[in-house]
Amino acid sequence: MHLFLLLILQTTAAFGQIDPAHCRYALGMEDGRITDDDITASSQWYKTTGPQYARLNREEGDGAWCPAGQLEPSDVQYLQVDLGRLTFLTIVGTQGRYARSSGNEFARAYRLNYSRDGLLWKSWRNRLGNPVMEGNKNAYASVINDLHPPIVTRHIRLIPVTKLSTTVCMRVELYGCPWDDGLISYTAPEGQLMMPPGYPIASLNDSTYDGAHERRRLSGGLGQLTDGVIGLDDFLLTRQYHVWPGYDYLGWRNDSLGTQGFVEMEFVFDRQRNFTSMKVHSNNMFSRGVKIFSSVSCQFKPRLIANWEAEPVAFKTVLDDRNPSARYVTVPLHRRAAKSLRCRFYFADIWMMFSEISFQSEDTVLPTQLTLVGTSPTANEYNTVTTATETASTFLISANPSASDSPDVSNTPVLIGCLVTIILLLVIIIFLILWCQYDCKVLEKAPRRILDEEVTVRLSSCSDTIILQTPPVPPRSGHPPTGPANTDPHYERVFLLDPQYQNPAVLRNKLPELSQSAEASALLLGNPLYDLLLLTSCHMTSGWLRACGGGYAEPDITQCTPHQCFHSNAPHYAETDIVRLQGVTGSNMYAVPALTVDSLTRKDISAAEFPRQQLIFREKLGEGQFGEVHLCEAEGLPEFLGEGSPLPDRDGHSVLVAVKQLRADATSQARNDFLKEIKIMSRLNDPNIIRLLCVCVSSDPLCMVTEYMENGDLNMFLSQREIESTLTHANNIPSVSLSDLLHMSVQISSGMKYLASLNFVHRDLATRNCLLDRRLTIKIADFGMSRNLYSSDYYRIQGRAVLPIRWMAWESILLGKFTTASDVWAFGVTLWEIFTLCKEQPYSLLSDEQVIENTGEFFRNQGRQIFLYGPPLCPPSLFELMMRCWSRDIPDRPTFEGLYQALRPHVSQ
Repeated sequence: MHLFLLLILQTTAAFGQIDPAHCRYALGMEDGRITDDDITASSQWYKTTGPQYARLNREEGDGAWCPAGQLEPSDVQYLQVDLGRLTFLTIVGTQGRYARSSGNEFARAYRLNYSRDGLLWKSWRNRLGNPVMEGNKNAYASVINDLHPPIVTRHIRLIPVTKLSTTVCMRVELYGCPWDDGLISYTAPEGQLMMPPGYPIASLNDSTYDGAHERRRLSGGLGQLTDGVIGLDDFLLTRQYHVWPGYDYLGWRNDSLGTQGFVEMEFVFDRQRNFTSMKVHSNNMFSRGVKIFSSVSCQFKPRLIANWEAEPVAFKTVLDDRNPSARYVTVPLHRRAAKSLRCRFYFADIWMMFSEISFQSEDTVLPTQLTLVGTSPTANEYNTVTTATETASTFLISANPSASDSPDVSNTPVLIGCLVTIILLLVIIIFLILWCQYDCKVLEKAPRRILDEEVTVRLSSCSDTIILQTPPVPPRSGHPPTGPANTDPHYERVFLLDPQYQNPAVLRNKLPELSQSAEASALLLGNPLYDLLLLTSCHMTSGWLRACGGGYAEPDITQCTPHQCFHSNAPHYAETDIVRLQGVTGSNMYAVPALTVDSLTRKDISAAEFPRQQLIFREKLGEGQFGEVHLCEAEGLPEFLGEGSPLPDRDGHSVLVAVKQLRADATSQARNDFLKEIKIMSRLNDPNIIRLLCVCVSSDPLCMVTEYMENGDLNMFLSQREIESTLTHANNIPSVSLSDLLHMSVQISSGMKYLASLNFVHRDLATRNCLLDRRLTIKIADFGMSRNLYSSDYYRIQGRAVLPIRWMAWESILLGKFTTASDVWAFGVTLWEIFTLCKEQPYSLLSDEQVIENTGEFFRNQGRQIFLYGPPLCPPSLFELMMRCWSRDIPDRPTFEGLYQALRPHVSQ
């Protein structure tokens, strides 16, 4: 028997790599293996069209799942399936509601969202970036869609998509196989471009990676290394159609990673495992400088919050210079137990390329590792509930050694013991909270009216806590609410303040720049980021924000409770406000209080219509929910614009332009916002502001064409340079002088001075939004927000990068208040970037949550706020100017006119 088990384990190790062509098994919607409890939905029309009836080829109930009401193009309704374990999902099948000829509702298209832990949701896109899948053409025939790429997930959401107001119903089957590998994320350096002479350029990036792209590093996701597609011997050839050379591989050049000579990757798994081996499919085309790795060293972590174990596993590869075939390299891991691995792959030549990585492990848990049996696998090891569960499990299993003898029998008492322990802990915590509230005397209650809503302020002396209660927000419906307005329970928000803020009159005096109007107060109460800061004392930060809305949309606070800190099902009603803040193309939209842009039509657009066939696509710069930003060549544009063209003389060559394009599936609101943005852009005419050149709006898709500079954005330009010195001259290193940096600063202040004169508020001023030509002329742009390259500069809400919190003034984060003064704050951070040569992110040692908490210190103004340090290249007088930009009180900040006048003399020196 033992020999038989050993043979099974060896066979698994040899053939552990998953094959999408064979991983096509029905997962149990039709035959009932997926239970009714595992199928949920955002809404249902009737009980008889609930989510439990969304089973392919079944006719129970009224025949399918149907969301409530007519589905509008802007609505987000979903059917959610819990697969019960991590699954390699390869196919989705759908039907409409036929109901024995009595129904005729179906979804013509749909999107997929998925989650491996039930908290962080990701949006599926095909290999060409399209998130929408073709649905059904009638109510009875099933449509089977292969997922290219496949996804590793436990939870899946099907989101019907429609262009018209209609009723939709769905039946579903999901196909795939268990993800026994257990890998839930890997971290690696971003792939690179290979430009061999005489061959096509190979882009060796991980194009399907579903995690974060931060500072040229991939983290927190899975991609092409786990999609089951093995690269060919010639890395320029691909197994996919309509993709670029090198698509199947993730590759790195040795000298691009400094002098370290290795690629470091981290792998995180769903639970602790005893690893027998790692299989790495590597290219070995040594005639082009590509070889398999020379050696690998792997370290292990038993838990994510533990330290790396000191003893690594090292493996030296037998290099083959005779056979150029790509191959799997199997690295033995000696049954080491871990939940996370960190492996360093050492170069054997100029390039190293991987197409797949898989892991083999034994299911048997060693006795020394039994402390983890009782924990629930989750992506958030730092969650306090998980930690409490893990501690309880450790205690119970240690106290009951017999649990290891019979795992099947012991699971139930262990889980019961965990729950009892957690309940006891919660009872103790609740008792302490009640005791504190009893001991602390309430000093004052100050009712106030805000926008016809009563807000009660209760002030506590012992905890310096201010508690604000607001009445419920009306439900999201076209019908007026019935019954008393205050029937729903209030939601309490807690914010720690020092005693000087306990008097509301003092609080108003502490915010002299805020209007005393109801509108300003409403901003204070309705802003989710303010709520986020209020809840930091309860350790409810990004989780609550994800649960209760994003951007500056006001969440339905009657439906959001602190319990939702541990859930990330963000309400879809926040989507519209997020899009309006970002713009439909993902770029920032200027705030223009003085300009009326309602009810726009194409007749309001003064820019000339450019022939769209003369726009030649070069590169996709970024994207938003309903649009994209492309880098294009515009043939004949100088002649088209005629005399007085803002374009530099290109001697008849094509001109680079940025083209913002509205997608065909955009809503009517998105189209109107796009036309508003065109009208706003058409008013801008300054040497240091990107200009709208022309438009393509006579037919779909709608496009606006703006300037683009050949040196790209200032962040990329400066990060690739050093300060000018004899060393840089001697070694021909790209450099900039201090005079160049000052000249750039003056130009940005000049452009912002112009925007301020028009009452335009930029809201996203940073070096990534400053473009540069070959003469070091700067033009302020606005589409840095849409670029994946800078996604780490934005605080993500609902999986979308929306808020540049490291550049935002405290009143913008806490109050949602954007003014020219908040742009001045961002200008100070932009100066800091310039004089650090963009080598690091602002507040790089702080997490996003800590940056927001630091904003609260600016608000409290007790001297505990953290400022950016003075860059070594920055003259002291200039750093003083930066510090004035970060003044807590708005009147103390300089104007852009004052900044321009203060900076200009530095350039002449």
